[in-house]
Amino acid sequence: MKLQIEAQHLRIRIDEDELARLLAGNVVSGHTQFAKAFMMHFTLRLRHEVQPVLAGRADAWQIGLPEPAVRAHAARLPTREGLRYLLPCEHGVDALELLFDVDVRDSVRRRHGAKP
Repeated sequence: MKLQIEAQHLRIRIDEDELARLLAGNVVSGHTQFAKAFMMHFTLRLRHEVQPVLAGRADAWQIGLPEPAVRAHAARLPTREGLRYLLPCEHGVDALELLFDVDVRDSVRRRHGAKP
């Protein structure tokens, strides 16, 4: 799982193995150690709700994505279009744009038997 953060944009990109784990009802998790300063953990799971959920603490993120939307997205692979959501923020801060996608290059290689 790859997380990209830029201002009020959070992009979550997974490969097809991780997608298969999500669709099977499992979580996908990871962590990043920021040198000796701290470690950040993140967990991705599917939820029955219609909107995504971002919860946790600054060093432990829990991201829940709408299962029906992720399953529909998986059925359209390979596609460059991901799922896009706006999550409201408080205190006049712009909404957080959340983008979820599956690595298209991985999808194409698997479907067409191409070598990396």
